[in-house]
Amino acid sequence: MCYYCATSREDTVMTTVNIRRQGGAAIVTIPAQMLKQLNIEVGGALELDVADGTLTARPAATAKPRRYTLKELLRGATPRNLAVLKRQTAGALDGAPVGRELA
Repeated sequence: MCYYCATSREDTVMTTVNIRRQGGAAIVTIPAQMLKQLNIEVGGALELDVADGTLTARPAATAKPRRYTLKELLRGATPRNLAVLKRQTAGALDGAPVGRELA
């Protein structure tokens, strides 16, 4: 049984935590045992839901940004539309740097 847990079963862990204030936020500490069961780490995102006076927290469905291959990025590129793109962006290199970009 977990130190923090009031009752413990293999699939259910019940615990009581205190809400405290830190700056302007209300903070709740989630015991490590629960994070492990949720397969989430510190810094991860939780979806919070309130229904019928019950707060439910579940790991947020965060999709990793898709990584494209160069072949996928160039799909549909033709010499003609690449020439058009080159003409349309020709002025992008004109002028002096205005920020911290490389010259």
